[in-house]
Amino acid sequence: MKHTTSTANPLVAAASLRAALGRSAVVLLDASFDLADPAAGERAWAQGHLPGAQYVHLERDLSGAKLVHGPGFSGRHPLPSRAAFAATAGRYGIGPKQLVVVMDRQGGPYAARLWWMLRWLGHSRVWVLDGGIDAWLATGATLTTGPVRVKPLPPYPPRRRSMPTVSADELQRAIGRVRLVDARAPERFRGDIEPLDTVAGHIPGSLNRPFKSNLAADGCFKAREQLEREFAELLGSHPADATVHQCGSGVTACHNLLAMEVAGLAGGRLYPGSWSEWSADPARPVARGG
Repeated sequence: MKHTTSTANPLVAAASLRAALGRSAVVLLDASFDLADPAAGERAWAQGHLPGAQYVHLERDLSGAKLVHGPGFSGRHPLPSRAAFAATAGRYGIGPKQLVVVMDRQGGPYAARLWWMLRWLGHSRVWVLDGGIDAWLATGATLTTGPVRVKPLPPYPPRRRSMPTVSADELQRAIGRVRLVDARAPERFRGDIEPLDTVAGHIPGSLNRPFKSNLAADGCFKAREQLEREFAELLGSHPADATVHQCGSGVTACHNLLAMEVAGLAGGRLYPGSWSEWSADPARPVARGG
């Protein structure tokens, strides 16, 4: 399988992070979230977080304005403008030279969205805490409820975009020529249930790789070699840059993009609107079943 190789590991082990804190200035960001209870992640952060970790909210900080269903609807968690997210990054104290580590409590999907968006902004010095907050606690480290002091910076300066995206129209024209990967749970992919969007099913031609398939039993990512084998089987002859990732609303798809980077496969594209945007347009085709 042809692929673009990336040698940089986008993950950091909890023990390594713990050893580095105090020696290096690191911006820590906690993106924990619950789609069924949008306030749950922030409540959990208030009850205990890594020392110095700021809270980042999926809907306030990592999403743009959500339009009502109809023409122009771009999904449940549309990307903000790059200018808006540049201002958000600056508000969290992130500049081009800053080291950033992101995390969550749900196995990494929300941290992966934040990782992807910082890379999309052009920031390369960002890592995901492998195993999240549970892995931090497993080292014997503790959480704090103390205040977090931040020195805001100006908006992140414009840089070349490094994480490609695809629109719904572009994707519809490309069906059959790209490997389309859906990160949702199998029952949602098949269309057995649909708890969040108005139509059940999946985009024709897509393959299902639930984001949790990227994790080992301990909640950390599988080894690079295992992920490389699994994605080689999934992608077949398609190169990584001919792969499009989607999910319900462009969040958990970032977990598969992160896993591909761990595997040394760079260049996959994100369909940000994902199923929530696609299924809202009755003119777009829908498939059901396995």
